[in-house]
Amino acid sequence: MSGREGGKKKPLKAAKKQSKDVDDDDMAFKQKQKEEQKAMDAMKAKAAGKGPLTGGGIKKSGKK
Repeated sequence: MSGREGGKKKPLKAAKKQSKDVDDDDMAFKQKQKEEQKAMDAMKAKAAGKGPLTGGGIKKSGKK
């Protein structure tokens, strides 16, 4: 082998895809997750429009 012929000549084999049996419980769970994700996105968009929740941390008085 010369220096130019280094490396693999054959591509790596892709993993076999498993065929999944999806039942009604899995379908309902996935649907519930999608709805929760939509609700979270809506809340994030609503919260992004407002300012910060806190006023900036510890407030100090002017006295010493």
